[in-house]
Amino acid sequence: MTLPLARAGLSRRLCLQSTLLAGGLLLPQEQARAGAQVEEPLVDAVRNALSSAIASSEPPEPVFASTEARMGYLRWKVEMNRRLVSRRSDLRTLQDRDEFLQTVWYNSKRSRLDVDLVLGLIQVESNFRKRAISSAGARGFMQVMPFWTRVLGDGDANKLFNMHTNLRFGCVILRHYLDRERGDLFLTLGRYNGSRGQAPYPNVVLGAKKSWEFNG
Repeated sequence: MTLPLARAGLSRRLCLQSTLLAGGLLLPQEQARAGAQVEEPLVDAVRNALSSAIASSEPPEPVFASTEARMGYLRWKVEMNRRLVSRRSDLRTLQDRDEFLQTVWYNSKRSRLDVDLVLGLIQVESNFRKRAISSAGARGFMQVMPFWTRVLGDGDANKLFNMHTNLRFGCVILRHYLDRERGDLFLTLGRYNGSRGQAPYPNVVLGAKKSWEFNG
């Protein structure tokens, strides 16, 4: 096989995988495996800002500017709950799903991230499993590496199995990477996965993102 044909074949496989993943047709073991954020030096100002965002004790309670905005959120939550029901995950009860969706929404908005992007990333990283652990040791819904608890918190990596803590860490880290990459989502996702500059992971996450888009 010539090199151009090999690349074309890889591109087709990635597109097919993204389509299947977006439709929920791939089994968990077939999905992109979680990688690992790489520990990098942080200047004090950045570390302090991230630590402050992580340490905030604000409850995950969305605030809306209008009744219409609140109704839009409630419609979103009903629809996302319906989509989650069809998945094998740790979110087995309506209460579990409601709490999860509210926390995802709150932390996504707080970190200025698209909610469908965060849900797509969670789908790829952990398939919505609260206690997932990658081969590199990343933990929880958003597969946060334990070193982040030492850099930004009290060093207790077991806290990453707590839903609220994990989603807050994950969203703050993703926002940090997006800022570092000056808004380049492709490079941001690669950095989150520890595969910066490589196409497979960003392509699969962006494919999964489509299954969580909502226009209601």
